[in-house]
Amino acid sequence: MSEEATRSRVLVVGATGRLGGSLVRASLAAGHPTFALVRPHHFALPDNAPLKSLAAAGATLLKGSLEDYPSLLQAVRQVDVVICSVPTKHALEQKPLIRAIKEAACVKRFIPAEFGVDHTKIKICDMDHGFYEKKAEIRRLIESEDIPHTYVYCNFLMRYLLPSLVQPGLDAPPRDEFMIFGGGNTKGIFVEESDVAKFTVCTIEDPRTINKSLYLRPPGNVYSLNELAGLWETKIKKRLQKIHITEEQLLKNIHDAPFPLKMDLIFIYSAFVKGDHTYFEIDSRTEGTQLYPHVKYTTVSEYLDTLV
Repeated sequence: MSEEATRSRVLVVGATGRLGGSLVRASLAAGHPTFALVRPHHFALPDNAPLKSLAAAGATLLKGSLEDYPSLLQAVRQVDVVICSVPTKHALEQKPLIRAIKEAACVKRFIPAEFGVDHTKIKICDMDHGFYEKKAEIRRLIESEDIPHTYVYCNFLMRYLLPSLVQPGLDAPPRDEFMIFGGGNTKGIFVEESDVAKFTVCTIEDPRTINKSLYLRPPGNVYSLNELAGLWETKIKKRLQKIHITEEQLLKNIHDAPFPLKMDLIFIYSAFVKGDHTYFEIDSRTEGTQLYPHVKYTTVSEYLDTLV
């Protein structure tokens, strides 16, 4: 048997999204026969760059969707591992996927669209406008159905908040003033999308991660706002004026802000004031860079070099 014939066959649902595309490429790079579930309307577009790039990378494209149960079941029956990367607002659409996994009875591991923050640990009680409840419901369903799983928690993707150095309203890093929320010493975590995908794919055949959570806390990617400001000042060789926003003021700003700014401020409050990324200890046997020290990843400092 060829090595590919013995490798787990992987289905990625949400493959045309940015994280989904990274998951497909990481799975292929690791030698897994990889299938991408693609909605029928994507095939109808005359010049669909994401589809072309998935096919060129070597993925098998399967026509289907979470709304079309027969196509879903047919796709799931061809694989050993299912990874879903739909956005959180669509998290509940994973219910038919879970039903298909249960019915197909061939899937050895399901990696649902968790990613982000471990919602069992957040301390922002009911401020999230139902954002995390959808994920919690899916997690309860996976466990009640006894589906073998791995949850991956990467906290923030680097493309979220880091391009502005956590300065809401800006789309590039500040050159004059830098807002510090709360005391400025609480640390958040950022991981580049393609690195999240690489760590996720490492779990596929790893018995240590079955029915467990994988946390990503890469050294060099865990920063407080004070540390981010200092790092940026070093890179641009300039002192920035610090504007300190108290917790009380931030809560008022959250109350007054329109969507989507409101959610950005809530996530800043969660990570950099309440410490929801880092306040709890994790076992080194559940941390990605400890389990997979061979994986090369982009550090926050390297990412900021691209913004100078």
